[in-house]
Amino acid sequence: MCFKKPGKYSWIVVFLGNPGPRYAMTRHNAGFITADEYAKSRGVRIDRLKFHALTGEAEVNGEKLFLMKPQTYMNESGKAVREAMSFYKVPLDHILVISDDVTLDVGRIRIRRSGSAGGHNGLKDIIANCGGEGFPRIKLGVGKPEYEMIDWVLSAFRDKDAEEIFAAAKKACDAIEEIVKSGVDKAMNDYNG
Repeated sequence: MCFKKPGKYSWIVVFLGNPGPRYAMTRHNAGFITADEYAKSRGVRIDRLKFHALTGEAEVNGEKLFLMKPQTYMNESGKAVREAMSFYKVPLDHILVISDDVTLDVGRIRIRRSGSAGGHNGLKDIIANCGGEGFPRIKLGVGKPEYEMIDWVLSAFRDKDAEEIFAAAKKACDAIEEIVKSGVDKAMNDYNG
């Protein structure tokens, strides 16, 4: 999608996860955990239902951000993102997605300018619905699978892993703001250590 005239928001920040209490503290919900931390630490709300998502807004350095927690379940996240992207006329390279990553240790974050889905169904659906792989993302490590993948990503964080994911969520919140203020390359240099 190509947009000429900017809309109300300059960025859409998409936090990936599955809705409902059953999934609240699972590894696949690292994006939702980050959304909740962002809302709490920045004094914003992500609670208005719009575009099949709980939504809110924030402002960083004069830039308006549309915040989304898709309620479509992970595998259909792209539908919600496509609707918001089209409505607000936000280009693909200003869709920032926060997701879990099984290739990273718990507590690590990694920022990417673009790339493949890497087997992540939420990213895969966004790529399919929104016009390609050219969107930045912040990946939160949830640990390498110790058993069947689906059971692993739907298992809950416990003990030290729970502490680590909250620390990673705090870092990811800061990384969101650095991307908006200073660009993806600067954030990659600062956070991909």
